[in-house]
Order: sequence, then C-alpha cells, then structure tokens
Amino acid sequence: MDAATADTLLLVVVVVARFVVPLFIPAYPLPAVVLCLLLDGADREILVTFTDLDLSGYQGTDKALDIFYLTVAMLAVLRNWTHAAAARTARLLYYLRLLGVAAFELTGWRPFLLLLPNAFEYFFIFYEAVRSRWSPDRLSARFYLVAAGVIWVGVKLPQEYWLHVLRIDITDLLKDAVFGVPLSAPWAEAVAARPGALLALLAATVAVALAVWAAARAFVPEPEHRTVLTAGPFPESIDEARERARFLAAHWRVVDLHLVEKIVLVSLVTVVFAQVMPRLDATPVQLTLGVAVIVTFNSFLTLRQARRGRTIGSVFRAFALLGATNVVFGLLADLLLRRLEGGLHLATTLFFLLLLTLVVTLYDRWRPVYDVRFAAGAETR
Repeated sequence: MDAATADTLLLVVVVVARFVVPLFIPAYPLPAVVLCLLLDGADREILVTFTDLDLSGYQGTDKALDIFYLTVAMLAVLRNWTHAAAARTARLLYYLRLLGVAAFELTGWRPFLLLLPNAFEYFFIFYEAVRSRWSPDRLSARFYLVAAGVIWVGVKLPQEYWLHVLRIDITDLLKDAVFGVPLSAPWAEAVAARPGALLALLAATVAVALAVWAAARAFVPEPEHRTVLTAGPFPESIDEARERARFLAAHWRVVDLHLVEKIVLVSLVTVVFAQVMPRLDATPVQLTLGVAVIVTFNSFLTLRQARRGRTIGSVFRAFALLGATNVVFGLLADLLLRRLEGGLHLATTLFFLLLLTLVVTLYDRWRPVYDVRFAAGAETR
C-alpha cells in the first residue's frame, strides 16, 4: 500500500468513526458523548501526525461532523430525559448552536459561532453526569437553568472567543509555547524535544482533577445509586411499537408542528453538510424545498402506517425501509431531471437521503416518548 492510499484510508477510518460512535449515544449517553468529544478533539491531530494530507478544508468537515453527533444527542434527549425543564433547555441550546453553525457556513462570519456557542454539548454531559449517580427529576427547573447559564457564560463563551475570534488553537499554543517546536511538527517530535514539559502538563492535569474532585466531595451530596451509564426505560404507556403507533394516529397530523420542526431540523443539518459535500450545486433554498417535500412525504407514510395499525419494532428495520423508500424517491427524481436535461449527483444525493432518513426515523420514534412523558400534568419541576 502506497503512502497516499494509506493516508486516504486513515482519513476514511476517522470520518467513519465520527459517524458510527454517535449512534451509541441513545443507549449509552454519557460514555458515547464523551468519546465523541475526544474524537472531535483528536481527529485533526491524528491526521496531521500520521498523514501528509492537505487539511486546509477540514474545518468545515469537522463542523459538519460535530453537528451530526450533536443532532443524535438531541434526539437522545427526546428518548431518554425525564426532566421537562432540562429537556427543553437542552433542545433550545441545540437549535441555537445549529443555527449558529449554519449561519457561519453560509456567511463565513465567525462571530456567529461566538454569539451562538455550543453550550448544548456540555449541558448534555452535565445532565447525564448527574443522572449517572442521582435522580435528575428531584432537581428544580431553576437548577438546570442556572447550570445552562454557567456553561454558556462561564465556559463556552470564553472557549468560543479563544477559538473563533482570537483563533488560537490549544494544540498549536502548546507546541509553540510549551514544547518549542514548529506548529507542523508531529507530537512525537514535540514530546521528544521537551519530555519534562509533558510530565509537568500531566502533573498539572492530575492536580486540577484532584482539586475538582475534592470540591465535588465537599459540596455535592452523597450519590443516590450506583453509577448508571445506560439509558433509562420508556414510559410504560408508550414502551411498545403498537402503543407508539396508536399515539401517532391519535395526536399527530401530516402537517403540524412536528412536521415544521423536522423540516427546520433536517434543512439546517443539510445546509451545514452541503458546504463540504462535492459536486453539489443546489442553493440553500433549493435544499430546503427538497427537504420539505421528502420529509412531508415521509410523514404521510408514517401516519398512514400508524393509522392502519402497522408497527415496526426495530429501529434498524424502520430506518432500512424508510431509507429504501427515499432512495427510490431520489432515483425517480434523478430520472425526471435527466429527461429535463438536468440530473443529480447520485453519491451525494444518496448520502443526504440516508442522513435525512436517519434523523426523521429517530425523531418519529422518540418524539412521541417526549410528548407522552411531558404531557400536561405530567411534568417534573
């Protein structure tokens, strides 16, 4: 295998890992999202260290992959979270960040990333960390709002200012100021240049971790249960496929607020990914119109199936069936456009159709859980 092939293969492995790991978030929220965070921080360094690829355009791909795992995490909120105020706060933080990234990708104006920071990610981790040892439902809405505010103002705003306004990369800063090597130098060379600096960094990290642990022990109450890292159960009234189908048939319509949210969600995600996809000439307006048509068609199919009492228990089977339908839809659209001297780039189109299918499938399965859990009179504090 030549060097260029090996470099491309490693790039594919990194990108595939960033698509696959988020799929574990719904079942293992805390460990999976932390692993996503680590991959987000390490992917570029892995590629810089072990390949000779030109990564000048990788920032856009990185942002799109960030949005993918944050989207899966937001859908996991619909599935898993049991505190109404926390869930609504998380969804608001997610949509603000999604809007900020989409606006940045369309305009290139970096302050959008500062004004609409990624507070959702740390708020998700905070809630799941609380849930891992305590009951999140015993805490007040004010507690979660204050936590979101602290994360927004005290953590993410400074971080986003550092990254997107000052444009200082922490790894570049460490290489230059701590290890004294060029920014292009691999980490093995940086560590070899000043091994004592690495030991000092590790010691400082351990000291900070111990200080945080001591503060937590002093102010945080005793854990209420053993560590829980898996998702909790659904409400009993909607924990089976046939119950979800009955709920959809009774409460959802083809055109309603759920459809609007799905169109907004999928359109913004699509616009973000469109900035890094090859051979895509569609404008954001054209993408949004295409998304609206397909999502509406999918909603019609889902409700028609629910009203006939047909159920699909497996999320993988539901995704496969809806994906196959959407692929056929895309192929027919391509055939029609070719007769009109147009046409679609099939690889790009199939990618977007499968991305759309995944988001719509998970939303349609887990939004009813959210609706039932937080119905009037059933909300937590």
